[in-house]
Amino acid sequence: MAHRIGRREFLAGAAALSGASSFPLPSIAQSTPLKIGLLTVKTGPLAAGGIHAEEGITTFLKEKNFMLAGRKVDLIVADTGGNPAGAKNKAQELVEREKVNVVLGPFAAFELLATLDYLAQAKMPTLAFAGAEDVTQRKGNPYLTRTSYTSAQCMYPLADYMTKEMNLKTATTIADDFAFGYEQIGGFQRVLEAQGGRIVKKLWSPLNTPDYTPYIAQIEECDAVCIGLAGSNPFKFIKQAGGPALKQKMVGGSTVADDTAVTVYGNEINGVINTNPYSLDHDSEANRRFIDGMRKNYGKDVNIGHYAACFYLDSLVIEAALQKTGGKADNPDEFVKAIRSVTLDDTPRGPVSFDDHGNVVIDVFVRRAEIQNGRMVNKTIKTYHKVSQFWSYDPKWFLQRPVYSRDYPPMNG
Repeated sequence: MAHRIGRREFLAGAAALSGASSFPLPSIAQSTPLKIGLLTVKTGPLAAGGIHAEEGITTFLKEKNFMLAGRKVDLIVADTGGNPAGAKNKAQELVEREKVNVVLGPFAAFELLATLDYLAQAKMPTLAFAGAEDVTQRKGNPYLTRTSYTSAQCMYPLADYMTKEMNLKTATTIADDFAFGYEQIGGFQRVLEAQGGRIVKKLWSPLNTPDYTPYIAQIEECDAVCIGLAGSNPFKFIKQAGGPALKQKMVGGSTVADDTAVTVYGNEINGVINTNPYSLDHDSEANRRFIDGMRKNYGKDVNIGHYAACFYLDSLVIEAALQKTGGKADNPDEFVKAIRSVTLDDTPRGPVSFDDHGNVVIDVFVRRAEIQNGRMVNKTIKTYHKVSQFWSYDPKWFLQRPVYSRDYPPMNG
């Protein structure tokens, strides 16, 4: 069952906290609330990130008193359970019963693929989180805009930085044996080879792998180990491979050392290079406001990372699009056109715009995990600006090649 968070509930809560008996509602131009449906995960192995996602969007809406561009907002949150069937059922519930104007999510690639056709047929404006490459490439959906990043989008700068700044040219890769892992490693391999490097071995592990010792034993002589694992798997791998167990440098993308997770590691993650579309130490007014809001709402020790930042950004994009349409969202084609035309100069993630395929163009932060004041944190050491899902390649050339897979790109030599 979906649950609803709206302006009236928010103001009632604020009144209760302040001791007031009532809280007058102002008259507004748009009497019908804008309904935002959030497809997230609140149960199962993906729940931590899904809960952070809800915290991110709720923080922004509370900043705005659940008003965007002069219009009341209702947030309807649906827990997919982190599985394809649950995602499709909840998408239908949001569209057909709740009559939402826009859907955010779902969280995982297999959930997005399960809901994609239905949401397109319903002409439902969708701000997608999942990184599945092809939904904004060869199999585009005119009603879908991705505000997060593709699976490979943070891996291109990682390979570029590794080869140019660290002078590391060879790598063994390890990734989960499904699409997100394939696409991460595919993007990393493409840029690594373009810079004269090569992958010496690819290791694929099941998503529910409990012990990485057999995989660590297969790592061949090379300069670096590139980690394309997700969920709790990077933690397990690094705990087992970090420190003296592995002589190669460890590098990885957005799921390896998110700011929400890096603090739980010990010294085994010290020095690991990782890339992310958000960094807690990003110095901007928008990021400071986001961090302050999260701590105000969820306590000073709340974990803040890219999951919350991505869904906070969704609210910023929706607000900017509504400002373009005069608060209207009843025409899905016009609303999507407005969404894709949004350009934001200052967000918690830096400047944001969208390409012709509906995918976000973002800054990517290269970070090094290190100890500061007795606590493990990420320190930004370089920022790549305006990173496209196509990296530096011509989009036409890129789209003529196969989507990244277990076998593509093939091993070179």
